[in-house]
Amino acid sequence: MDVPTSLLAAAGRPLRLGDTDDLVPVLRALLIRAGVLLPGAPSAEQSLFDHQLDGAVRGFQQDRGLVADGLVGPQTAFALDGARWRLGDRTLLLTAGHWMRGDDVSALQERMVVLGLHAGPVDGIFGPATEASLRELQRGLGLPADGICGRPTFTAIGALGRSVSGGDAWALRSRGSVAMAGVSLTGKTVVLDPGSDRTPGAGGVNEAAVAYDVALRLADRLSAVGARVRLTRQPDEDISTEDRVALAESEGADLVISLVTERLANPVASGVATFYWGGGRVGQHSEVGQRLAVLLQREIVARTGMLDDRSHPCSYDPVRLTRMPAVILALGYLTNPGDAERLGDADFRSLIAESMLFAVQRLYLAENDAETGTLSLSDVQAFARQR
Repeated sequence: MDVPTSLLAAAGRPLRLGDTDDLVPVLRALLIRAGVLLPGAPSAEQSLFDHQLDGAVRGFQQDRGLVADGLVGPQTAFALDGARWRLGDRTLLLTAGHWMRGDDVSALQERMVVLGLHAGPVDGIFGPATEASLRELQRGLGLPADGICGRPTFTAIGALGRSVSGGDAWALRSRGSVAMAGVSLTGKTVVLDPGSDRTPGAGGVNEAAVAYDVALRLADRLSAVGARVRLTRQPDEDISTEDRVALAESEGADLVISLVTERLANPVASGVATFYWGGGRVGQHSEVGQRLAVLLQREIVARTGMLDDRSHPCSYDPVRLTRMPAVILALGYLTNPGDAERLGDADFRSLIAESMLFAVQRLYLAENDAETGTLSLSDVQAFARQR
């Protein structure tokens, strides 16, 4: 069933358990199209978002690296839209202004990665890099290198089978660029992306103020050792994910770090966590992003004593759409009185910023050059002189 997910995205609010809505049958059809099993019979009321559907949505979200909260908002809707396409369902080509997205694009990218032809992430977006890789593949197959993946190209790809393989060129290139960059932070460009939610948490602390302040403190420390830093927003400004990604690309950033806070109805939830781009397919993984996320997690936990909520792969747009290594750092839960109190303290925010500086420095060192929690500011300054 070919149902546009834009109908789901157009809903005035996320669909959730207990809702009665004409879009519920659309949601059910999209999940089935995505290969999600819906055990048992649907509710007699077809437009009711019942427990069976809630479980299916959560399973889909978990499989796609999304927050498994059962809410069908824009992120889940876009993922469902992409999941309805199989390689060969439609002709793939570069379209101006609105790039094609979907699981069929991911399947094509994955095949080209395995063949050693695609030096980019498997992000499911048919952009210029994917078109260039496709042209190279077509030349190798003896087809017209028109960058259009239609029936002749599908047939030729199918005839290749799965025996020919190369490697994950994007992962190799990412590792190589870090290895060749040198240990000094001087000259490296870091984009800091502070969250902008102004909803007050415990004690009146809000994400926009906390994240921006930590970003400023980290920016000062990075600048002091010669790094070039750009913030994605001003104090009273908000910015879309697309604009954040475009800014990072235009700046030629080496790293992108998004700073957010968490919220949960249960006030017991607390701790710091990091997220990097990762998925189930070949090429759906930022190796350098994972390394940076782990280093940030370790340094902050070791130096602040925050609860360790670990590092996790995800498919959130801020890390999936960014070509350079990108991570999301969740600084703590503003719904937890202890976390909120600590994040509301300027000295504690300075400690977080300092921990982040050491993590970024460790990214450019060999694995065993510095143990967690042992680097000092003088060490970073010394590395900065090694230009």
